Amino acid sequence: MIDRAQDAGIVRLLVPGWDVASSEAALELGDRYPSLIAAAVGVHPHHASEVDEAAWGRLDSLVADPRTVAVGEIGLDFFRNLSPPDVQRDALARQLDLAQRSGKPVLVHDRDAHPEVTEALLAWRQASRSETPASTAPAAGVLHCFSGDAEMAAALAAVGFLVSFALPVTFRSADGPRAAAAQLADEAILVETDAPWLGPGPDRRNEPITALRVAAELARLRGTSPDAIAGIANANLARLLH
Repeated sequence: MIDRAQDAGIVRLLVPGWDVASSEAALELGDRYPSLIAAAVGVHPHHASEVDEAAWGRLDSLVADPRTVAVGEIGLDFFRNLSPPDVQRDALARQLDLAQRSGKPVLVHDRDAHPEVTEALLAWRQASRSETPASTAPAAGVLHCFSGDAEMAAALAAVGFLVSFALPVTFRSADGPRAAAAQLADEAILVETDAPWLGPGPDRRNEPITALRVAAELARLRGTSPDAIAGIANANLARLLH
């Protein structure tokens, strides 16, 4: 899979954790491919109820690890509710605090929780925001696999978040993400796959080369070329991984 990505011209991958063990695995993967893979550490909302205080302590040390470039994947998922909503909210708040104290950006999962995620991120940015324009400042984080609307995207892009699009942006039914993808400024967009999920085939498995299809669709929506989208995405990823 990594060979296919590199053969296709992909030059940088960001791999997040979803719990302590996977966060440690992401760091180990980054050690094996230091020029290609950057690692993030975090607790996904699905797994928030599985984390005890010892695990939170371990996550704190992983966030402080210099190999860690971001805190994630964190957020809220009120579609599946695999952890109780209040537990998800607490996990998100704890990890936003970790990110603020470490100075690292966040990778945010949001499913059927648009108002709460928007409110939490705006409040977090209000508490820590600099006066540097969003277009030139290090990115505050990423709205991963964006599923909200253009208004949400614009509000969070204005305070320094990148809006990342995956394969669903190619679906005609994805009105909100498609509108956001067409309207956002260049400095606000990112491309992803959410591999191994959200794949294009009947088995729904995914891998990094699907990012090429996402870039092609973003280019169509924005009236530009896939090469231009690649350049924009790489520049924005560099601001994220400051």
